[in-house]
Amino acid sequence: MDIGTQTLTLFEPEGGEAVVYPVSTALNGPGERQNSGCTPRGEHYVRARIGDGQPENSVFVARRPTGELYSAELARSCPERDWILTRILWLCGREWGKNRGPGVDSFRRFIYIHGTPDSEPMGEPRSHGCVRMRNCDLLALFERVPAGTPVLIR
Repeated sequence: MDIGTQTLTLFEPEGGEAVVYPVSTALNGPGERQNSGCTPRGEHYVRARIGDGQPENSVFVARRPTGELYSAELARSCPERDWILTRILWLCGREWGKNRGPGVDSFRRFIYIHGTPDSEPMGEPRSHGCVRMRNCDLLALFERVPAGTPVLIR
């Protein structure tokens, strides 16, 4: 994942063609500190895959589906919500003292790759630390990324 270009590149095993997706990382920029609102850099892996089987635009709170489906009407009725939609790929850092461990732990910071409303822009930093993706792109990615998949954020 490249914070500078706001893209996520999925490299296929055995030399297949790479797929590039637009993303939106943190408005506060890159950084690893807890409560910074920044997107952490470095080596990570997908620790958990959440939402398999849920419909596109399913709303999640605390990694649990609420039973709601995102809509413009729901957004108007809850303007304060940070929408986590469709699927969650929960990341865990691999580098002790950088993105894993006290004060910098990506997993404990609840850093995800997750879906966002289609009205939210991609290609520019707007999140609270997570990596936002278009729901259709996230569905495609989710099907190709098992738990344990390495993720490099730079």
